[in-house]
Amino acid sequence: MSTEDKKIEKSENTKIKISKDEKKSNEVDQSKINPGDIVRVHEIIKEKNAKGEEKQRVQVFEGIVLAHKHGNEVGATITVRKESGGVGVEKIFPIHSPLIEKVEIKGKVKSRKSKLYYLRNYKKRLRKVIKR
Repeated sequence: MSTEDKKIEKSENTKIKISKDEKKSNEVDQSKINPGDIVRVHEIIKEKNAKGEEKQRVQVFEGIVLAHKHGNEVGATITVRKESGGVGVEKIFPIHSPLIEKVEIKGKVKSRKSKLYYLRNYKKRLRKVIKR
């Protein structure tokens, strides 16, 4: 085994470290996303058409944040819920994923809990907080 093979083997076993500048350009400021926020998540969708060509498009998912999990870790996620045609739809988005283009905060709903799972069965309207 030559020295070049050893270097490749070592580099494969070690984790890839991303510099802080690269990380900041790709990630969303997590301190701003809280349960009760009304957000628009822009997600990159890759599709293949009938000819076999890959196409990319941006799909927007707008809803209320039910939960923010795993703090500032690499695997941090947010759970977003919306009503579509009378049916509740929930999606879990990994915050640090390269497929998440951006997250826009549109508004805030008044809440006192850190996890808003009770909204799944909640029939009343929620009060929006007006930002001044």
